[in-house]
Amino acid sequence: MTEPRRNTARPCVIGSDPVGMDELLALARGEAEVRLDPSPGFRARIQAAARALDAQLRAGGAVYGVTTGVGASVGNEIPAELRGEMPYHLMRFHGCGTGPFLSEVETAAVVAIRLACLAKGRSGVRVELLERLCELLNQRLLPRIPERGSVGASGDLTPLSYLVATLVGEREVSWRGEVRPAAEALHEAGIAPIGLAPKESLALMNGTSVMTAVACLATERAARLARLAAALTAVASQVTRGNPGHFDARIFDWKPHPGPQRVAGWIREDLTAGTLPPPPQERLQDRYSIRCAPHVIGVLVEAADAARRSLEIELNGVDDNPLIDAASGDVLHGGNFYGGHVGFAMDGLKTAVASVADLLDRQLCLLCMPETSGGLPANLVAGTGAEALAHHGFKAMQIATSSLAAEALKATVPATAFSRSTESHNQDKVSMGTIAARDCRQVLELTETVAAIVLLAACQAVDLRGDETNGRRARALRDAVRKSVPLVEADRRQDRDIEAVLALYRSGELPIGGLGEA
Repeated sequence: MTEPRRNTARPCVIGSDPVGMDELLALARGEAEVRLDPSPGFRARIQAAARALDAQLRAGGAVYGVTTGVGASVGNEIPAELRGEMPYHLMRFHGCGTGPFLSEVETAAVVAIRLACLAKGRSGVRVELLERLCELLNQRLLPRIPERGSVGASGDLTPLSYLVATLVGEREVSWRGEVRPAAEALHEAGIAPIGLAPKESLALMNGTSVMTAVACLATERAARLARLAAALTAVASQVTRGNPGHFDARIFDWKPHPGPQRVAGWIREDLTAGTLPPPPQERLQDRYSIRCAPHVIGVLVEAADAARRSLEIELNGVDDNPLIDAASGDVLHGGNFYGGHVGFAMDGLKTAVASVADLLDRQLCLLCMPETSGGLPANLVAGTGAEALAHHGFKAMQIATSSLAAEALKATVPATAFSRSTESHNQDKVSMGTIAARDCRQVLELTETVAAIVLLAACQAVDLRGDETNGRRARALRDAVRKSVPLVEADRRQDRDIEAVLALYRSGELPIGGLGEA
């Protein structure tokens, strides 16, 4: 995806108040500058947890990952003189990530979420560490994080080790549009590598920040996709001379799921006609891919809303281990690093997204068949006579959407169902939340491409109908697309048309309508 423009005018204060998803996404995109809470109470809270941890260690208390080995090696007692080496060993042996790298926006979201967690004052880290994380975000000096290698409990250990490596000047970073050695980039940015206190590597790595970052971005994309799908449904209904009564508010009030109510409202708004009378109605009842579209897209709306609620709890939670109660001095060993809520949200969301891919694929079929389109030319071929017989219009585009929709549907197998026992049976029940989030991102990529193809076909249909199609959304979308993509008057390659429409959509240049109530 194209990286959005940066605007660092807005400050985002981390420390005392919860961080909303919109604030997180602004930080991820570089549209806001992060600051730590300047109040004395915030710093006192952070320092108190660090002192409580130090007191526990001086008293000879056992602290996982500091006085002991990690994972199934918890029985290894670490001599006091070697404890300073443990944070570096933990980071280094987890340097085994594979696969593509997270985007800069995803990586910045990871750093911001980790900062929000540690700023709760339950992890025993120093203020200096939080300040370094702020510097990384504000300078966009970001770790290169391979996306594979996490089972989602003990959090995202392997991918988050790349954040620790950046802080100490190891491995590689992305800075000013280039991949650079971390030590070199830190030096040029005027940021000194940090020396790690005994628990700081574990505090940074032992959480759900990677899966949550990918999930937050996916949730925002899913909400926008629902609005685009509603707009496409309105155009498809109109150009096929469908029955607008399918979207009557009373139908949805009598089975009042909020998602379908919202979607039907969007479609009614989009069908609002211009100065000409509405087109003739072809049939009493349309196929399900039109008539039931609010119900299908409405599930996605509600899945995205539910994911947002769950993820805002996750990104504001304390998810490392062990945790410090500064008031009592207790060190609490638990499992808040388990990413089950993120995994469940993403498995559900990707299923709802793929269902919309299937819906739009069926709508394209309706557009391309004269018997279901209200008499539009087969495959939306422009022109008449013998010349038209030699062209094929959107025939191959139908094949493409079928392939994309099938791939999206295949990816809906729940990742969270594949828990595996690993790490010498210490991590014997894991969430696979990071894989679920990555799967959701893939399904979104596929479904957005389906939507782009359907939009191209819908614009072709609008032009073929001429003035008969005068719904506000149909005209607005057609006009926006035609600035980049001309009418298909003869067979030509259309891959560049698809990319052009995807670029318009992802840059926010398509008038798909607002996401609020219609």
